[in-house]
Amino acid sequence: MHPGRTTGKGPSTPMHFDQQPPRLLIVHIALPSWADICSNLCEALQNFFSLACSLMGPSRMSVFSLYMVQNQHECILPFVQVKGNFARLQACISELRMLQREGCFRPQGTSLKLAVVDGLQQFKQYSRHMTTGAALTYTSLEITVLTSQSGKEVVRQLEEGLKDTDLVRVRRLQVVEVTKGILEHMDSASPVEDPSNDESCILGTDIDLQTIDNDTVSMEIFFKAWLHNSGTDQEHIHLLLPSRCFNNISRARDNPMCLKCDLQERLLSPSLLPGTADSTLKMDDPKGDFSTLYQMASQSSASRYKLQVIKALKSSGICESLTYGLPFILRPTSCWQLDWDELETNQQHFHALCHSLLKREWLLLAKGELSSPGYSQRIPASTFYVIMPSPSLTLLVKAVATRELILPNSFPLLPEDPPDDSLKIVESILDSLELEPTYNPLQVWSHLYSHLSSTLVKPQGRLHPSWESRAPRKAGQLQTNRVRATVAPLPMIPAPGRAPKMPAASKPSSEAFFMPSEQEEYLSGP
Repeated sequence: MHPGRTTGKGPSTPMHFDQQPPRLLIVHIALPSWADICSNLCEALQNFFSLACSLMGPSRMSVFSLYMVQNQHECILPFVQVKGNFARLQACISELRMLQREGCFRPQGTSLKLAVVDGLQQFKQYSRHMTTGAALTYTSLEITVLTSQSGKEVVRQLEEGLKDTDLVRVRRLQVVEVTKGILEHMDSASPVEDPSNDESCILGTDIDLQTIDNDTVSMEIFFKAWLHNSGTDQEHIHLLLPSRCFNNISRARDNPMCLKCDLQERLLSPSLLPGTADSTLKMDDPKGDFSTLYQMASQSSASRYKLQVIKALKSSGICESLTYGLPFILRPTSCWQLDWDELETNQQHFHALCHSLLKREWLLLAKGELSSPGYSQRIPASTFYVIMPSPSLTLLVKAVATRELILPNSFPLLPEDPPDDSLKIVESILDSLELEPTYNPLQVWSHLYSHLSSTLVKPQGRLHPSWESRAPRKAGQLQTNRVRATVAPLPMIPAPGRAPKMPAASKPSSEAFFMPSEQEEYLSGP
């Protein structure tokens, strides 16, 4: 398989974002567990695609396809561009909702392997038919198998079934096991790969195994990882540390230590979504939230963007009112072009830096040059950042104000003793509030998903079917409102006593299905 390399680089643009690779999602269905997973999975996919299709600026997802494996494999959605195809994605999710949830069927051991091979064949054909102007950034495919069965057993089936298959066009093959447990305390913002057991991370040859909880939030978070910049052709940031200050973790005394880092967003900027106050800002607008560090790093494809550490600060020595913009995460690079020894040394130094900063209760003040395309100046303008450690192997980076940006404010001292009557009233109000030890964003709903869904679907194209009144599909039963794939599918293994049917011609894409009522109940939850 490919180690994540792409097929060359185009000219530098004002705002470059490495697209995620084309993705194939294979939903491996087993009864009766599908009844417990179906609604959570469909709701998570609906929420995710309402977000992915709404993001302005460069596309973060290229193309997507979805297969279902029950007693046979079936292409529910052939490869389509994600952006601009929300109606087709919704219709695909509707197909999943109508799959049989009860009963039993005889699973075919080769169906999963055939789905992978057929999806790979579809992708090759799709790539050949792409026009020059819409050429794929990636020529390799990332395949995710979502299953409720034992992940290790599914990995074993894939290893056995695909051992003679050419997987040179597969960038990554991943098995995601949906566990039966339900997330009771939604305090994690990332799907978990169990580090305590090496076998649970990678089994066999380049097949990753991961587990996620059977709840909408966990599945949403897993899919949202697809929006991250996953390019591994080069590191994003060079963090330069003066060696005289950090000679305890470096033997070099003359040259600065260079930590090679990857940059990751902590959250999506609201300015990238329609209907927000900042949605008119352009991605390459220096006033936008997406500017500063992420934009500067994206512009520096030829030479890595450098952050020069110039001072250390006490952790209590920064006023929150002086930081601005969106925070970003620094982590040790995973660039495939570096050799293993360099990657390991870089991670060890990064680890030592995080540990030392936490122990000393320090922050770092760093400087980066603010590039201005088309303008030359003798002394380039600079931007400054505070770098904060965390108990994880990451550093948090936030832009900090400089003298030129500060406005005068008045901060009168707080009188020691307020009036007793006012104090009693206010304290009584505060005592009535529910006190939480931390802020957990996963427990806060803003009804954003329903808002985005309503803006993506034209009013005249809306349909609100009653899902309860529709008969569920039975195993092996194909729908007639699906778009044909670009190549003939591989032969299916028929269910006992039933001959497989081929899908009929598609209906117009405006016949989109809308989310069911349980989505609205979820969004209106406490």
